[in-house]
Formats: sequence, C-alpha cells, structure tokens
Amino acid sequence: MSNSIHALITGGTSGIGLSITRALLSEGYKVSVCSRRAKSNHDLFPDELKAGNLQLLNMDVSSKAEVEQAFKEATKAFGTVSVLINNAGQASSSPFEKSSSEIFQSMLSINLMSVIHCSQVVINDMKAQKFGRIINIVSTAGLIGYAYTSAYCASKHAVIGLSKSMALEFAKTGITVNNICPGFTDTPLAQDAIKNIVEKTKMTTEQATQSLVKFNPMDRLINPEEVAHTAVWLASKGAKSITGQSISVSGGEVMLS
Repeated sequence: MSNSIHALITGGTSGIGLSITRALLSEGYKVSVCSRRAKSNHDLFPDELKAGNLQLLNMDVSSKAEVEQAFKEATKAFGTVSVLINNAGQASSSPFEKSSSEIFQSMLSINLMSVIHCSQVVINDMKAQKFGRIINIVSTAGLIGYAYTSAYCASKHAVIGLSKSMALEFAKTGITVNNICPGFTDTPLAQDAIKNIVEKTKMTTEQATQSLVKFNPMDRLINPEEVAHTAVWLASKGAKSITGQSISVSGGEVMLS
C-alpha cells in the first residue's frame, strides 16, 4: 500500500483502535488519529511521529464543529482522507426501564452521530477522487441484542442501517461502506466490564470473564489484532466489491442468534 494514502481513525489510541492504528502504519499509510485526548498519547508512537507518518489531533466526535476543524487540520498535513475508520464509541449498561432519555441521547450522539459527522466531512473528497473506504467499528450488538444494553444496541443497529443506505447511495462512486462487528474483545473496555461484574455479583475474575466468553463458540475473547487485520483488508483496493456488509469477528457468536 502506498504511503501516500491517508487514513483517519477516531479513538485510535486504545483497545481495538490502537491495534488498527498500528496495523495501518505497518502497511505504510499516513495515519491521523483523532480523539478527545489524542495529543496526550505521544509516548505510544514515538518513532512514527518522528518519521512524520502519524499525527494526533484532539477532537470530540460528538461535536460537528470539532470534527470539521480536526479533519481540516488532518487534510492540510496529509492530504485527502481516503480511508475513514469510525472507531470511537462508548457503551452503557442499565435496565431498559431505568435508562433515561439522556442515556439514549448520549449513545446516539457518540455512536451514531459521530459516524454521520465524520463521513459527511470526507465524502465529497472521496467522490472527487473516485476512491474511498468508510469502515465503522460496530459490535455484535448491532446484529443481535443483549439484555441491559438497550441504548447501546439501538445506536449500533442504527449505524448498520445507515451504512447500508450509504453503501447503496455511493455504490457507483468508488466508495465502499462497511461495518466490522467484534464480539467481546480483550480490551481495557472488556476488562472494565469484567471488573464491574465482579463488583456487582461477587464472581471471581475467571467466572466473570467466562460470563462474557460463553457467547463465543470458540470460548475466548477476541484479540484486537484480529479486528485490525479485517480493517486493513476492507481498506485495501482488493476489497472494492465489498460494500454494505457487517462482518462479524466473533468466533461464530452470531450463528447462535
């Protein structure tokens, strides 16, 4: 892959996002990483920053104004964004009847509107160059349902519906729009979930972990690098006929739905 291709990823300094950032850099992309505190993570990429292959930009994905400003800076440094990885997101957990309007609005703002804001900023440039890859990191929660996560599931299902519409709209422009839907993945977010389960249920850490991996027929957490490899493939020219798809990286979990 030519190092002239510019990839931008939101939330690319931890968990799945960090693995995708490193995978893109290893493939020779110029990479812009945007998140609320991206600039405080220089220690993660000392060599890449020194080489000029990476830039870190602070941005709140739920703010359209901040998205537009950050993307303007990213484009000024590395040129047109040809690959957009919408990875930033949050999860919340609560019973449906106790889930406030604010919780639903927050999940929609961070998990859905962020995808809309970022995609709208890059779409005209992608159309002009007749090439673009929009890859949304969703969740198996966008394909099936989980109890006590109604707001999160609603936002992730919405991203998948949005992606199908966009894929059809831009099918003749050289732009593809796809989703990657990981199952429970070995990230700080999953470790926090395990910790919360331990605190609320008095399970052991091993029991709490098993309560998550039981959904995976392979009986394990997904490795973030597995998601990153899928993202690199979808970003490639070889995936030009793959669009409107939601690829489950979950050890076969969705076969059980």
